[in-house]
Amino acid sequence: MKKELMLSIIQKRWVMLCLFVMMCIFGYYSWKQLSIEAYPDIADVTSQVVTQVPGLAAEEVEQQITIPLERASNGLPGMHVMRSKSTFGLSMITIVFKDGTEDYWSRQRVQERLNEVELPYGAVPGLDPLTSPVGEVYRYIIESDQHSLRELTDLQNWVIIPRIKEVSGVADVTNFGGITTQFQVEVDPSKLEQYNLSLSQVVEAIENNNANVGGSVLNRGDLGYVVRGIGLIGNLDDLGHIVVSTTSGVPVFLNDIGSLKYGNLERKGVLGYTDRTRNYSESLEGIVLLLKHENPSKVLEDIHVAVDELNNETLPEGVRIHTFLDRTNLVDTTLSTVSHTLLMGMALVVLVLILFLGNWRGALLVSITIPVSLLIAFILMHLTDIPANLLSLGAIDFGIIVDGAIVMLETILKKREDNPKQYLEEKSMAQRANSFLQHSNYYGIPSAVCL
Repeated sequence: MKKELMLSIIQKRWVMLCLFVMMCIFGYYSWKQLSIEAYPDIADVTSQVVTQVPGLAAEEVEQQITIPLERASNGLPGMHVMRSKSTFGLSMITIVFKDGTEDYWSRQRVQERLNEVELPYGAVPGLDPLTSPVGEVYRYIIESDQHSLRELTDLQNWVIIPRIKEVSGVADVTNFGGITTQFQVEVDPSKLEQYNLSLSQVVEAIENNNANVGGSVLNRGDLGYVVRGIGLIGNLDDLGHIVVSTTSGVPVFLNDIGSLKYGNLERKGVLGYTDRTRNYSESLEGIVLLLKHENPSKVLEDIHVAVDELNNETLPEGVRIHTFLDRTNLVDTTLSTVSHTLLMGMALVVLVLILFLGNWRGALLVSITIPVSLLIAFILMHLTDIPANLLSLGAIDFGIIVDGAIVMLETILKKREDNPKQYLEEKSMAQRANSFLQHSNYYGIPSAVCL
């Protein structure tokens, strides 16, 4: 039954032609669906536990933070190696898993162990974004000659970063530079003594009044009114109207015991940017990290849309996002290089075939196998989730691809040279297969071996 089906398919050339056309179409579809990268991501499956404890020395960080987390993480399923680093106010633990471990599965196991640990000083360990060492795909700075650094920082934290994070495939956006705004109260000690107040009372009053609370529902007939207490501090005026205490029925406001002003956290450094046309002594930088296993080309397209929307519609006049690193340029350069190499390789192969075969029509027939083989390679890359990059595309060897076609064509040309006047009659594949089957049956050879 199998033999008859095989012979029937071979005899019907239109079936083979349709299969060939379908293969070419599916190959082109696979090429359009391939993830295009500059270079492959070969990093290990890694999870990093980061814990911040401001003001704690490196030795205390190691003893009270790093070591308890390491002990809790020991014996994780699939763990290959664990490294740690403790610095001033920061603990970092890097856990490397064995090859083949699923990323989300490993992170879930790590998170389960972290939930069991109670750390001092209110420290909360967290996992780094799910990205890779090659996940940095986009960098930008915020340009403005009309707005202060404080205003640009607010735009970065509350407008730009949330919009870019909306892009599917973005793991995180890291901010560098800028300032962290604070509402600062400079308390007058004489005023504290005058009103018989302590500093802890002032702090407690600020904490208690900086919140919005719900007051349930007040029923009036058939209607229900939601009671809501609004106390969240939004500006310095709200902060100054906080009642700290009362003296003889007269409220003592925060304005009465000190001065209020905008300030910022102590800065450890600044970020500047300089190129041939721009010179910013202080600026803000954003680094966009790609989610692991995502298609960088598709993600970058959506990032470009988000940045254009911010520049043209959302950001105020005089503020603009300036891109100075874009993985798209590297991907385009890689594709251009690979395409140039492939075309040059195909041209050289065709030239060599014409020179050595001495038949330009035969050389062109052999060269047809090159694009067909590339389409088959794209199909297999699509089915096995292998991205297109400099290494995967550059590894294609045209010499090996055309070997089989050259042998077949040389056989035909040799028969033509041996018998130039003899008419070469085509012997179909079905006839050849039938002769092989008969030969195998005559000599008792299994037909699968002959075919």
